[in-house]
Amino acid sequence: MDAEQFREFGKAAIDLIADYIENIRNRDVLPSVEPGYLLSALPDEPPEEPQDWKDVIKDYNDIIMPGVTHWQSPRFHAFYPTGQSFASIVGELLSDGLGVVGFTWMASPACTELEVVTLNWLGKLLGLPEEFLNCSSGPGGGVLQSSASEATLVALLVAKDKIIRRLTTNDPKADEDEIRSKLVAYTSDQSNSSVEKAGVLGAMKIRLLKSDNDGQLRGETLRKAIDDDKSRGLIPCCVIATLGTTGTCAFDPLHELGPICQKEEVWLHVDAAYAGAAFICPEYRHLMRGVEFADSFDMNPHKWLMVNFDCSAMWIKDSCDIVKAFDVQRIYLDDIKDKSQIPEYRHWQISLGRRFKSLKLWTVLRMYGAEGLRSHIRNHIGLAQHFASLVRADKRFIVEPEPSMGLVCFRLKSGECDTKTLLANLTKKKQVYLVAGTYLNNYMIRFVICSRLTTKEDVNYSWKIIKQEADNLVILDKIPLKAQCFTPIDHLDINMLEKSQ
Repeated sequence: MDAEQFREFGKAAIDLIADYIENIRNRDVLPSVEPGYLLSALPDEPPEEPQDWKDVIKDYNDIIMPGVTHWQSPRFHAFYPTGQSFASIVGELLSDGLGVVGFTWMASPACTELEVVTLNWLGKLLGLPEEFLNCSSGPGGGVLQSSASEATLVALLVAKDKIIRRLTTNDPKADEDEIRSKLVAYTSDQSNSSVEKAGVLGAMKIRLLKSDNDGQLRGETLRKAIDDDKSRGLIPCCVIATLGTTGTCAFDPLHELGPICQKEEVWLHVDAAYAGAAFICPEYRHLMRGVEFADSFDMNPHKWLMVNFDCSAMWIKDSCDIVKAFDVQRIYLDDIKDKSQIPEYRHWQISLGRRFKSLKLWTVLRMYGAEGLRSHIRNHIGLAQHFASLVRADKRFIVEPEPSMGLVCFRLKSGECDTKTLLANLTKKKQVYLVAGTYLNNYMIRFVICSRLTTKEDVNYSWKIIKQEADNLVILDKIPLKAQCFTPIDHLDINMLEKSQ
């Protein structure tokens, strides 16, 4: 493909994306395909000869698109947002066009230095303590990881390395393998599954501590767990606190956990993947009270700040800790020595190579500005409150717990089976997409404002679909309770209905 063909192909692709976004409401959120549909639709072998880009576009429309779940649909209300914007797409395109791999400063100075600048900008917007920023006089700084999952693993590995160094320095005869076998990390039973996975990958026991009735990990719970483990000869190493849990968007009280971690010399990592973006709005910063006790902090611009995946922002209070843990030198990686405060980011992450991710973050920050991003967050929270008011007005439903950020959890008063059936029927219809969660042992449905395109009219539409499916559940009243569970209404046996009359 030459430059002229690229121009044609690129313009066609841009038009395709723009048309897709403009008309996304015309599509069901969920695809109507069966597992293996694409495996049978595509050839078993790659093409021997080059093919025309127009054929690629045609197959994209005819074969790929039917199997896409439309995450940017304003009727997608599952999980949490995945960021997207035209500004970010252009930033990603510019990054891909350069094709740099920024593992050293010299490999691409702009790649390193723009990341420093944008993470200073973003850290200031969030109201993080100055010591987390590269522009401070201390050793702190930010780095872009691929995901919050990766940031948690990085924090766990750095915490492990730091405590082993400390204990072996204090006692040169200490056995490193024995120390590793005794290390333990702590998190809430409401934390994301990626935290537990980090323990698996990092070969460290993770204790899932019971949260309170508000879904928070309290200081007294952590204090007791640490004391119990120390009495058994274990070594507390790391605490992963969550600001905005996956299930209910609860906020662990850092002001309770932080002093305990500081006293015990335990690393405190803060996972604020989704809700951390809200801290650009000053009215929500009280939810990270105690963040000054953290050793590392992570949030995902690729969730709520309209930056396309992947782009996870992690800040370290003392970058010396991460460099000591990950520094592996080779002669071909030698770089200029006098770079003042310019970090060598290959020592701040798991992989050696790194993409020019900061370009898309920079583009979004430039084109939306702080006020545009704040308006986006506040609008989503307002839409969630509107949805909660619609649910509360229907006496068949309970909204519980209180809505948090862009998340509303609700269930049918008639019980778990009806709530499960409602969700199953909604999923089968494919017009809206929601997923389940639990709160105080109650099965619930999670409704999240996800798409940047979502309007009040879209929320009303989604509620209309939910309400209609709830209305359809009335015909199940005389069906035995066991038969109601997990039975989408369109799959009910007509004989079963007749026998129940």
